[in-house]
Amino acid sequence: MAGIIVIEDEQRIRELVVGVLAEAGYEVDAEATALVGLQRIVERRPDLVILDLGLPDLDGAELLKMIRAVTDVPIIVATARSAEREMIAALDAGADDYLVKPFSVEQLVARVRAVLRRVGAGASEGRLVVGGLVVDRAAREATLDGRRLRLSPKEFDLLAYLAERPGEVVTKRQLLAEVWREPYGGSEKTVDVHLSWLRRKLGESAAERRYLQTVFGVGVKLVDPRDR
Repeated sequence: MAGIIVIEDEQRIRELVVGVLAEAGYEVDAEATALVGLQRIVERRPDLVILDLGLPDLDGAELLKMIRAVTDVPIIVATARSAEREMIAALDAGADDYLVKPFSVEQLVARVRAVLRRVGAGASEGRLVVGGLVVDRAAREATLDGRRLRLSPKEFDLLAYLAERPGEVVTKRQLLAEVWREPYGGSEKTVDVHLSWLRRKLGESAAERRYLQTVFGVGVKLVDPRDR
């Protein structure tokens, strides 16, 4: 049974989310403030955190950074903040998903399942599969339709990072922070160049993109061509 901690200051929403997730079979704890929530995360080591950004004692965006400093637990941001810059900032800071209020409880449960499935599959197998693309993190090898891809170490890291988040739009700043370990520096041109090399090795071109899809003005995502 996966353990989830919900950090949400609005009692009605907090109780609703806890009830829905408990009915779905999860073990759920909830806190109304950022600092107590952080303490619970450190103490209980949950499998997933659902985090509101509008907290009374500390902005949730700051709490997100604090959580990321002590654990890599998956985090779903669930907030009323719908501005694109807020979403990008949260993803750059390490959020695994971003859900804007109001949302349906069915959508929340689906997002929880997807994040836990993605993390669990990667941890148990070390292999990431997206369509005909297989990324073996333990062996640091990738194949496409059974053909081994000759990737540089950084190209492999980039591909693996995207394969861990199939269908999720990842910003270039997020890639610089997580793949290049340059959260406050580095050039986005570096990301562009490596994506171009990776596309070529995947047999794609600017006119024909199958796995690597650009979302203009936001970032890039890795998709299963069969789902398009």
